Amino acid sequence: MMKKFKKSFVTVLTSAMLMTSLAACGGSSVNNANTGNTGDGAATGDSMYSAKFENGKYVEPVSITTVFPITTNMKFKNGENIENNVHTKWAKETLGIDIKYLWTVSEQNNAYATKLRLMLSSGQEMPDIIAFRGDIKLINDLIDSGQFADAGELFDKYASDAYKEAMAQDPTAWNPYIRDGVRMGIPILENAYNNDPVMYIREDWLKKLNLKAPETLDELETVMEAFTNGDPDGNGKKDTIALSIGFKNNLNTWMSDTGWVFGMFGAMPNQWNVGSDGKLVYGSTQPEMKPGLLKLQEWMKKGYISKESGLYDEVKATEAFTAGKAGIIVGPYWMTGWPLSDLKSNVPGAEYKPYPLPAGPDGKVGRHGTPISSGAVLINKKMKHKDAFFVYQNYLFDNWANPDGEGPFANGFAEGYDYAIGPNGEIYGEQDSDKIPGGWVDAIRYTLTFDGAIIPYLRINGLAKLANGEQPSTPYEESLAKAIPEQMQAAKIIVDQKDAVMMEMFTGKPTPTQVSRGDMLSKLEKEVQNKIIYGQSSIDEFDSFVEKYNSSGGIKIAEEVNEWYESVK
Repeated sequence: MMKKFKKSFVTVLTSAMLMTSLAACGGSSVNNANTGNTGDGAATGDSMYSAKFENGKYVEPVSITTVFPITTNMKFKNGENIENNVHTKWAKETLGIDIKYLWTVSEQNNAYATKLRLMLSSGQEMPDIIAFRGDIKLINDLIDSGQFADAGELFDKYASDAYKEAMAQDPTAWNPYIRDGVRMGIPILENAYNNDPVMYIREDWLKKLNLKAPETLDELETVMEAFTNGDPDGNGKKDTIALSIGFKNNLNTWMSDTGWVFGMFGAMPNQWNVGSDGKLVYGSTQPEMKPGLLKLQEWMKKGYISKESGLYDEVKATEAFTAGKAGIIVGPYWMTGWPLSDLKSNVPGAEYKPYPLPAGPDGKVGRHGTPISSGAVLINKKMKHKDAFFVYQNYLFDNWANPDGEGPFANGFAEGYDYAIGPNGEIYGEQDSDKIPGGWVDAIRYTLTFDGAIIPYLRINGLAKLANGEQPSTPYEESLAKAIPEQMQAAKIIVDQKDAVMMEMFTGKPTPTQVSRGDMLSKLEKEVQNKIIYGQSSIDEFDSFVEKYNSSGGIKIAEEVNEWYESVK
């Protein structure tokens, strides 16, 4: 199926490129649609626009209905909220698009996914656009509801060159959303390596205890022992731990991660890895898991990690570090912006630095990778103005993703939110939050796809370049140069240590047996892992778990996953 799709996709892409070339020669409405900046149109025939369109916007505003999760790191100012803010005003005034939210919800406890599932189960009519990041099963259930359009066809017709070029950086991003060769969801592009982990360590604790940053497992455990029992905060109390982790959801997760512990031994739990025979194997069942589980069991017993770690999700687990009660945490490079910035507010004088992940006994370093896409946009079949989503998104890819320095987003998304201009023309950004009235607010988070528009490899390579001491050569890099110094260093470490990446190799839709047995098997997996880590079961329980896992559907799932893998190799 995938090979068939690839062939048809190349044909479509070639046709699209030909159309673009013709448009460039003839100044057709296609080109106007792609730039999103100019052009006139009407709601007739082959027009790119479903309503009258002049000077880059709909003459009479068209609406896009949607729903939205409000994440914990999203902040508002000036009395605004997600329904009415600088973003919604921009969309209406600049593009003639009126964004209407049927409902919004706090993202805590997966409330967004829960509410979408309730819509599905109760048969409610879906909004024009649903953007969702996370549970691939939910996206596929939404697709299977039959309410959504062929997104690939719309993308080929309406997406701008810049949007298509960004998507082309990894065409496999479409894989999870394909049905019988039809692309039913548009991947939401993310920054490459976005959730790949680095290790952050309290630098002031290292200095106080006269320690060096660990490069090996043995050196790491020397530091962990001192951070736990050496009174690194100097308050005379035994109230510190070495490592903040949270594995309520998974061992291999996006922040407060534990996957790297297993990576030191050649395993990566909660994902499909390439086995020694070239076939995909579920990481949580690989024998290389055992030394990692034993190591966590040992660290729990010695007090290096919290007894509550199994109850903490990714965000909750950061609190010990940001409160100054833990000395090490592992997570993405962007943690320097949030939540690690809270450390310096909570503990005056605290310092932290990013470091490479340490090597295991055999010199191995392993970390999980980051898919180029973390979710998808689904477009309702009944949406009246399907072109409006692309007018919106094209504008952001053409002007926001890699701004030219003179465009509408040369300094940021919105003055007074993510930037301000000083009395002598200087530009204040995130690091100058106190110079922006009401503080720095990342207004791009309000956009329909959560981050505006992203060209996957642009940011990480730019940050690493600057961390290497090179000068910025584009307006985008000049903007990156304002990033928190620790973030640049973390990005450089991510790029330097890229050979340690262990990617999730299965990116297809859930297999039939995964759908029917997946929840049961996942529960079994978590129970056994937690019992071993908490010392309630011996490591021998792992072998019994693998046998039970395989006999309860695991073998069938592996067959289905490898059938998919063969189709895309």
